[in-house]
Amino acid sequence: MEDDLIRLGLLDDEDIILDHAALALALLDHEAGDDEPGRALIDAIADRLDEVAPGVTGARAQAERLAQVFGAEFGFVGDAATYDDPANADLIRVIERRRGLPVSLSILYVAAARRLGWTAHVLDVPGHVLVLIGDDVAPVMIDPFRGGRPVGAEELATMVQAMTPGQTPAVSHVAAMPNRAVLVRLLLNQATRAEAGGHGRRALTLYQRMTAMAPAYGHGWWERARLELVDGDVAAARRSLTAMLEITREPGLRARISGLLSSLAAAA
Repeated sequence: MEDDLIRLGLLDDEDIILDHAALALALLDHEAGDDEPGRALIDAIADRLDEVAPGVTGARAQAERLAQVFGAEFGFVGDAATYDDPANADLIRVIERRRGLPVSLSILYVAAARRLGWTAHVLDVPGHVLVLIGDDVAPVMIDPFRGGRPVGAEELATMVQAMTPGQTPAVSHVAAMPNRAVLVRLLLNQATRAEAGGHGRRALTLYQRMTAMAPAYGHGWWERARLELVDGDVAAARRSLTAMLEITREPGLRARISGLLSSLAAAA
């Protein structure tokens, strides 16, 4: 299974199949074969979408079909009652429970839409994640956390304003996420919750997965080095910081990393 993680890290972003990749990440915490029911349900959802969406081309109609199948028929919805439950970011458990975080549910929606040849993206909104269906002319936003309910421009502006108080809501606060960034977001949700719950070793494992899957993501290396230092593994922290230095171009951050490396070398 670790080989799957390495292969995922080598894929070009456009070659990543989001739900399959998220299942592979989840399987690292499960026994071999535990993802088979999840894959079977993904196939069942794809078959059902084929049945209800022949010839559907408009973004609004596509969004409605996704909400119908995922929300109304298969019962996928956000877990508002136990939001911080680690199961909400484990796609095997998300499919089993039909409950999850915005990002995990969005992965399922977007992957299913793309299988039908539809244009779909995970949309990064401050404090939330939505799904964008359609092209730049007349796209439609939906919220998988609320069963695929449509989100209008005014509601989006309210979401942005709530998370950026004192600022004028702007499109620049919202962006379609690359596939690898979506998976990083999924792992980050798990890692931050693990550490907040006092499980530092678990958080470190998740950051190690993150750096294997997304080696160009500097924040993963930084958090990994921090937790390696907490764990007393200075050599590992130096390796992580060195890896971060190789991908970092911002002068101030490079200086900070170099200074920390020098301090660790002097203390050795």
